[in-house]
Amino acid sequence: MCDFFWPLELSILGAILGSFLATVAIRWPAGRSALSGRSLCDGCGRPVAARDLVPILSALLLRGRARCCGARISRLHSAVEIACAICGLTAGLVASDVTSLVIAAFGWLLVLVAALDATELWIPDPLIAIVAVTGLATAVLLPPPVSDRLIGGAAGFGSLWLIGFAYLRLRGQEGLGGADPKLFGAIGLWLGWRLLPAVLLFAAMIGLGMVALRLAAGRAVARDEAVPFGAYLAAAAYPALLLMVHLET
Repeated sequence: MCDFFWPLELSILGAILGSFLATVAIRWPAGRSALSGRSLCDGCGRPVAARDLVPILSALLLRGRARCCGARISRLHSAVEIACAICGLTAGLVASDVTSLVIAAFGWLLVLVAALDATELWIPDPLIAIVAVTGLATAVLLPPPVSDRLIGGAAGFGSLWLIGFAYLRLRGQEGLGGADPKLFGAIGLWLGWRLLPAVLLFAAMIGLGMVALRLAAGRAVARDEAVPFGAYLAAAAYPALLLMVHLET
């Protein structure tokens, strides 16, 4: 029973935390704190009742519209809550106790990264710093060893920085956001250097898949259109950690 309930409990915890992280993703770009003040309606600014703050379920029961004014609830709330719930569930399935919490925390941080990059094309340096520091700190609980992580941090940052620099010199315009190499370096501090090529390849495939979906829907894609590559890196990195931990246990 313990093996069954622990992933479920982590999933519920993830959904609750996801509700907070969605608020962070909405308020941080606007320079507003998510730690102060009550939850407010995105449409009219009125306080949201506690019964309408249940992660995932409230949005379903309200059919995606605020009770107070009928405005459409941002889909970002449910997307982040569901993503964080999945991170908690999968972490609980591959590990237990403190180890699974650490794995889930990596996923929750990456969900916030992806949410900010997908909606604002912005990944703040303090968030990347948190990912990097926790990556080194978790070497006491998770593989790989610190040496592999340090190499991964340098290789992750250096490889994407060189790609961006080469693109700028050849094309005369930015090809990567400034935060992408830093994020890839922070991911390397979690995963080590061995998994970085696979993460980069998977992220590129996600990006190509998103472009293909847009083209299939009849939406034009400009050559110089900015894409949230940091979000794709985040989406590729978490399954890589799950796989690594699963193979090591």
